[in-house]
Amino acid sequence: MSRKLVRPRQGRMIAGVCAGLGQRFGMSAGLVRLLFLLSLLLPGTQVIIYLILWVLMPNEDRYLATR
Repeated sequence: MSRKLVRPRQGRMIAGVCAGLGQRFGMSAGLVRLLFLLSLLLPGTQVIIYLILWVLMPNEDRYLATR
């Protein structure tokens, strides 16, 4: 289990952000996706934060190549 914040190759649906967050914090990717979808019902910048994480979180392949 990786404790780094990376977007894994397995378990992605769109960009792997929710799968990476779930992996990092020991939660299932499905639960993180559900929480994200529920958060969309509230006003805020959830989509912008998702896009920023998509850009900032490295792919798992790239992280493993630089180790």
